[in-house]
Amino acid sequence: MANNATGLTRIVKAAGYSWQGLRAAWQHEAAFRQEAIAAIIAVAVACWLDVDAVTRVLLIGSVVLVIIVEVLNSAIEAVVDRIGSEMHPLAGRAKDMGSAAVLLSILLAIAVWAMLLLPNLQ
Repeated sequence: MANNATGLTRIVKAAGYSWQGLRAAWQHEAAFRQEAIAAIIAVAVACWLDVDAVTRVLLIGSVVLVIIVEVLNSAIEAVVDRIGSEMHPLAGRAKDMGSAAVLLSILLAIAVWAMLLLPNLQ
């Protein structure tokens, strides 16, 4: 059934679906909960640090990117699991690639924080 909502109604419905997705990630994904808690702490630290606005945005943005990628990875896993429980090379590849994307986003966040903050510690 097509969604014929337009304008503000469409935006409100989309926001509701997004909220449901975040709630589902929190309820069903331990990795999301762990990364969300780490992100909250990291954002608080980034806001506390005496850095310029661009640095603060880069610190926070790199952490938020991890959360975004984790949500996408969880969505991939949910779709693969919905399709079937039997082992299939393509299903395994999809899950592994989603996991690799999360790892890369975490490594990027670590690199951003290190490059921006380590020079200030000297």
